[in-house]
Amino acid sequence: MRLDEYASLSVEELGSIVKGFKKSKNAVILGHNYQVPEVQMLADHLGDSLRLAQLATETDAELIVLCGVRFMAESAAILNPGKKVIIPSLEAGCPMADMATPGQVEVERRAHPDAVVVSYVNTSAEVKAVSDVCCTSANAVQVVEAVDADEIIFVPDRNLGAYVASKTNKRIILWEGHCYVHDMFGPEDIELARGEHPGVPIVVHPECPPVVIAEADFVASTGGMMKLAAEHDELIVGTEIGLVERMNREYPDRNFYPLSAFAVCRNMKMTDLPRLAFALEHEQHVIEVPEETRVCAERALVRMLEMSSGLERPSS
Repeated sequence: MRLDEYASLSVEELGSIVKGFKKSKNAVILGHNYQVPEVQMLADHLGDSLRLAQLATETDAELIVLCGVRFMAESAAILNPGKKVIIPSLEAGCPMADMATPGQVEVERRAHPDAVVVSYVNTSAEVKAVSDVCCTSANAVQVVEAVDADEIIFVPDRNLGAYVASKTNKRIILWEGHCYVHDMFGPEDIELARGEHPGVPIVVHPECPPVVIAEADFVASTGGMMKLAAEHDELIVGTEIGLVERMNREYPDRNFYPLSAFAVCRNMKMTDLPRLAFALEHEQHVIEVPEETRVCAERALVRMLEMSSGLERPSS
């Protein structure tokens, strides 16, 4: 079927089609927490970037369908060279990932020859390939503490880098990148939320600006936020609203409020059910990473995974 034909079908029809293709093609659907609810509900596994990277190495499926953004699908392809990895929307990129290039990283490395390059997974395969180790928001502090260096070039999120710097004695060289969703939060959002929901704890993502992190009760990745949701009857959640939708769906007897209703990642929302069904039928769009790049990037990702056992508890 064509994409426009899928778009004319109901949610129920599309769900049935996706389940049929998934079974016949021995496929697994890995969905990020920021996906639209309809896609979340059809995913075999939901998680943050760290969990999706881990799951990509554990699956026996022949076809990996990554419902997220391109760098996540690249990570799955890097870690699974013998499997086909597809992404339903090829246009679903990450603006923050585009804020660093391998050439820029190499220039910074030459300026700081004793530094180790720690690259956030929100980077391209090419940037991972010129990095020493990767990290996610869930394990960034742990990774930085584990590397054998006192000076760290942290690529590309300045806010996450600043958060890491507040938790370590190592020198963190910040990059001028940011997530446009998390960077939009300000102290006025915290003040407004506390006024609307007195006494309700606030958890924010470490990609938020330092002035927001300083006012929050907890700081956690989306995986850590889900653990907090299991422990609290109410939470104000400072991240993309897709996670809040998941919390309210999985814990209908509790109340979770977005720190801002405008915290929407346009790129994450590019994947919908028609595109998911079309991608499964036609096995598009295949993500391929050149072997030389893949091998170097794999080294950085595997080092991260080896450092990430036992994660994670939210930071207070």
